Amino acid sequence: MEVIHKIGRRKTAVARIYMKAGSGKIVVNKRDLNEYFTTPILQYKVKQPFTLLNAEESYDLNVNVYGGGITGQAEAIRLAVSRALCEIDVENRAVLKPEGLLTRDPRMVERKKFGQKKARKRFQFSKR
Repeated sequence: MEVIHKIGRRKTAVARIYMKAGSGKIVVNKRDLNEYFTTPILQYKVKQPFTLLNAEESYDLNVNVYGGGITGQAEAIRLAVSRALCEIDVENRAVLKPEGLLTRDPRMVERKKFGQKKARKRFQFSKR
């Protein structure tokens, strides 16, 4: 099997993954997964597509991720992995789609408007 290249995005994070058959080693920005994502929740998010398909030890991942925070980055990787697994086998789509792993989350931070404190919050109104 050749290397599969996919992109995942979430908020402002962009993850490029290179997946190939292997032993389940995951490298994120040239660091080990457990070193880059220190909390178990984020590690679970990255491994979620593999867990659902019982394929934790089947593929090696090399990930480049930038932008956003660690949660956005973990979810961007999750989307890219899900897309790659669907390219490998179309049957995987039936398992991943109901879990919502193939949907690009469209929610972004709303921009700050001029004349206001934040995106929607106004400065305090003074009548006099």
